Amino acid sequence: MSFNFSKRRTVGRSELAAAHSSALERWTLFVLRRRRFVLAAWAAVLAAGVVAAVLLPAQLTNSFAVPDTESEQATRALVTGFGERPEGSFTVVFRVADPGDALLRARLERRLARAADGLPGGRVAFVRAGGGVVYGELATALTLQQARGRTESLRRALAGADPPALVSGPAAIQHDLDPILAADLRRGEAVALPVALLALLTVLGLSLALAVPFLFAACAVAGTLTAVYGTAQLLSITTYATNLVVLLGFGLAVDYSLLVVLRYREELIRAGAGRQARDVAIVRTMTSAGRAVAVSGLAVSIGLALLLFVPVPFIRTMGVVGVLIPLVSILAALTLQPALLSFLGGSARARPHRRAPWAALARAVMRRPLLVLLPTTALLLAAAAPALFIKVGPGSLAGLPPQTESAEGLRALRGGVGAGALTPTQIIVDAGASGRARRAEVRTAIDRLGDRLFTDPEVHLVASGPDAPYVDASGRYARVLVVGRHEYGEPASRRLIERLRSRHVPAADFPPGVRVVAGGAPAQGVDFLARVYAIFPWLVLAALALTYLVLARAFRSLLLPLKAVLLNLLSVAASYGLLVLVFQHGVAADLLGVQHAAQIEGWIPIFLFATLFGLSMDYEVFMVSRMRETWDATHDNVTAVAAGLERTGPLISVAALVMIGAFAGFVLGRVPGLQQFGLGLALAVLIDATLVRLLLVPSLMAVFGRWNWWLPPSFERRLETVSGVRAAPSCRCEAVEETR
Repeated sequence: MSFNFSKRRTVGRSELAAAHSSALERWTLFVLRRRRFVLAAWAAVLAAGVVAAVLLPAQLTNSFAVPDTESEQATRALVTGFGERPEGSFTVVFRVADPGDALLRARLERRLARAADGLPGGRVAFVRAGGGVVYGELATALTLQQARGRTESLRRALAGADPPALVSGPAAIQHDLDPILAADLRRGEAVALPVALLALLTVLGLSLALAVPFLFAACAVAGTLTAVYGTAQLLSITTYATNLVVLLGFGLAVDYSLLVVLRYREELIRAGAGRQARDVAIVRTMTSAGRAVAVSGLAVSIGLALLLFVPVPFIRTMGVVGVLIPLVSILAALTLQPALLSFLGGSARARPHRRAPWAALARAVMRRPLLVLLPTTALLLAAAAPALFIKVGPGSLAGLPPQTESAEGLRALRGGVGAGALTPTQIIVDAGASGRARRAEVRTAIDRLGDRLFTDPEVHLVASGPDAPYVDASGRYARVLVVGRHEYGEPASRRLIERLRSRHVPAADFPPGVRVVAGGAPAQGVDFLARVYAIFPWLVLAALALTYLVLARAFRSLLLPLKAVLLNLLSVAASYGLLVLVFQHGVAADLLGVQHAAQIEGWIPIFLFATLFGLSMDYEVFMVSRMRETWDATHDNVTAVAAGLERTGPLISVAALVMIGAFAGFVLGRVPGLQQFGLGLALAVLIDATLVRLLLVPSLMAVFGRWNWWLPPSFERRLETVSGVRAAPSCRCEAVEETR
């Protein structure tokens, strides 16, 4: 028995029983019977999310370690031989009038030694002077997360004496970023919430229905924060996690809820009056819009889940956070959303908004499809062209918010000694046996290496020696400290690492059995980019294939998923190109309030691709699912495309506005990487919701005609239908009764 409802009439139990025609319908009925329990459960999740939001920042940290690389081997040797963790070190900078004053330097060394005594495994690795500063490295046995928590105690231990100390280094930088990220998040929320409110007012009006997307988003974000907090007890999670969850999760959840609420309003008008009629409207809504949300969320999850296969912890943890966002939203859509709709009741009923302009646009585009298709495609290709000249780097300390103490220390060090002083390269010599690092043949090779490095134009300082801190207590390990003239992420610094590994170390002619590896931040950055971009093309291919299969199953078509994949690639490429124009070339950078950068941070293109490919699927599923429903009913391509755009055009426009408002929160922040990420997302969503959905999709579907819906019988038998409401044999069930 298929659904057949007349407008404004009471629905009986027999019609409600027809809701058992699919697993999703049966699940919705199950939720409706336990609606109070579902709401209570999500209220508990909301409370847990508030607690998690407070506790989570202390659990987060950024680690750019790359397993099974030279830089990671060097880190392990430093831990084993010298009892040091480079990421847990502090650099303390003193501005002085006379860096050559030996008495002053000795006094500062004693001051540093007393402060280091308060750190687990803390000691003064070295003290150097030059260019108006004296600076010392405090080595510790702490991880980055542990050392970050010791920053304030170290600053207190160094306070109250002249000259003032500026505490910087990896741990202090992480510590100083926490309040900045929190403030940026509040600024982002102050933009995202009003934008979302105004956007929802345009389609929902001033009604009780307006509260549903916000309640839904609050619970979805809280659930994701709770899940991330639990995951952080097992894995190292990126510092950016809270901002990603709140802003990206908010935009995604509001979009999903809006889709369902708008469809419910349509179904409510058709279903009529009465409690059971409203329940049937909810069931019909969930089998159409709810199913679209599930497919959309799955597509987003697939794109982000591919990051889990990148063998770099930082990217993997970004993937973990990213995957949790849509998965929790799907869970909320299948449980919380129908419960909220049931308590919303008949107050959601409203006269449908006029959508004629959207249908008229679709028909106008389809009358002259090539006239729209060719110039629009050319425009997007022109936007994508600068992506051919994209320059990626492992990150930069130059863009740190300038008001922090760690950034001030970096500026003092850069002005006095050089940009590479904060992040030196550490060359580790593993002689293979205790005492061998002190033997003449090994020491001679180390001297040859030092002599070659002195002649390299990028090298500012080389430090080594036969005793501590350059040789460990066992005599197995030795190290050479190399300070470059440029910051660790700049191309000149990366080229030095390449020369060091390919030319300088081999030319030093170390004895057989001696292993030499380059570590520290510059080497780590080189290994990070090499490892990530070696696998990135395979991730792209996997995303294309998996997304194609998901959409083929959703749309019951072989051509529509191919069209969707190609258009999404075009949107992503255009966003890459615009990022290059804004950040690398400074086009409109001041207008947008973002920092000009010589390079795009290496994780940005990868995470952007994964996120954008999933988000683009949202709009594709929203629109084509409605087109599919009309095609199944009429088998008229023009009518199907016009109806789909008419029904989803306003939704997609509002959803895109909500997303752009959420992503603006990243752009308004002060962390360069998040600015790049947010602007890339905002531009891509704007392109996708306008040029792609309103112009390219209808024009391409006009060109393809009936081939849009082509699916050979052999494939149709293999693909489970997931769009629309399907006819099914009637079955006996009880009416929805709330469990009390």
